[in-house]
Amino acid sequence: MPAKGAHVDVIAGGGIVGLSIAWRLARSGRPVTVADPAPASGASHAAAGMLAPVSEVTYTEAPLLRLGLAALRRWPSFAAELAVDAGLAGADALDFRTDGTLDVAFGADDLAALDELAAFMEKLELPVERLTGRECRRLEPMLAPAVRGGLLAPGDAWVDPRRVTAALLTALDRLGVPLVRARVSELLRDDGTVTGVRLTPPDVQAPGVADGGVLRAERVILAAGAWSAALAGVPVRPVKGQIMRLRSSQPLLGRCVRGTVHGSSVYLVPRGDGELVVGATQEELGFDTRVTAGGLYELLRDARELVPGVTELEVSDVVAGLRPGTPDNLPVIGPSGTPGLTLATGHHRGGVLLAPLTTVILLGEEGELAALCSPERFRDIS
Repeated sequence: MPAKGAHVDVIAGGGIVGLSIAWRLARSGRPVTVADPAPASGASHAAAGMLAPVSEVTYTEAPLLRLGLAALRRWPSFAAELAVDAGLAGADALDFRTDGTLDVAFGADDLAALDELAAFMEKLELPVERLTGRECRRLEPMLAPAVRGGLLAPGDAWVDPRRVTAALLTALDRLGVPLVRARVSELLRDDGTVTGVRLTPPDVQAPGVADGGVLRAERVILAAGAWSAALAGVPVRPVKGQIMRLRSSQPLLGRCVRGTVHGSSVYLVPRGDGELVVGATQEELGFDTRVTAGGLYELLRDARELVPGVTELEVSDVVAGLRPGTPDNLPVIGPSGTPGLTLATGHHRGGVLLAPLTTVILLGEEGELAALCSPERFRDIS
């Protein structure tokens, strides 16, 4: 039984996933508290915000494609409802755009690989259109003449994660959701049941926090991203990603451009305010969040091959984030097997895309898809 005076739900983690869950629970009338020392400052802050399940499809991740397509269908209503709750003018205020993704190839080998991917996409009956290099440049005139060809995924979209998390924080504040700015350092247990969390620093002053930084809960929802494994036995690891943000007075691109340059992947995501996001590395370096000259060089080198004009833009920001990866690249969403503990972590590179779907899975609205994410596939979660 939960302790007397326990909060109904405590969410450990204030990234886009944790904040989205809190917002949906609060909208449904369920009391919820979020605990995070620096909300919206981790992987969500670094993310480019591509909502691109089609252009990001790979040969071995059919279940992830199913999740991504289902999540993308929910994004328009998610963005519209969030804008209303945050007092914004509409989804445009989140820089939510649905102009598709153009996936281009630089060299002959890159084009051959892209052609194979196109055949795989067509076999899956995904909506893609093959383009010549000239047709690619007609869509995006700033592409390099050396671009050999491409694929257009017209149904893909993107959003600005920083605007989304800012809107979520505003919406939660307007709904009266407590936000405790402290780190969850431990899950509290009583006879095998999770009954709350312990916070660091232990003297944090916030409603409902008892001596020693104890915050009681009927249910703890673990949404701590790459740090989840430190709190529960969930197989989540950090996957480092470095990213650049460039700025110009005139937009360089009209849609997301993904490319392969001599086998290396790079993407460029335009923002409505003239910003251009270039990313992202994938590095297995543990909890290393250093921005390195080598990582930025590789991104800029490959981006320049596809869109030469990027070298003329102002550098406005560089950042490294830690994606929460799992062994099969699928998220871990649902009851953990330990009473009182629910999981919402392991979203890897799809946290922004999958956030709306994660909330409905936890609300019990997507039983078939929930099975793909079930923690039961990992027996050592506790």
